[in-house]
Amino acid sequence: MEVLLFGIAKDIVGKSQLQFLETDIIPSSVSELKKMISDTYPEFRNLSSLAVAVNSEYASDDVPLNRNDEIAIIPPVSGG
Repeated sequence: MEVLLFGIAKDIVGKSQLQFLETDIIPSSVSELKKMISDTYPEFRNLSSLAVAVNSEYASDDVPLNRNDEIAIIPPVSGG
């Protein structure tokens, strides 16, 4: 499983992607993934809203995850 991080999420984690290896326990859903990231990187909890895409489709918290999924964490973007 590959998790791509963008914007402030990338800044909080300190890298642009997280990789779950074959031997790693993977999260079973989008909500579990967010919890795992928040447990490891507490500042991640400060993101009030963010979009998650699973295999290039926006996903809600209850979407199940599989080992071969590509996930993108997309925080809100501000601009002018």
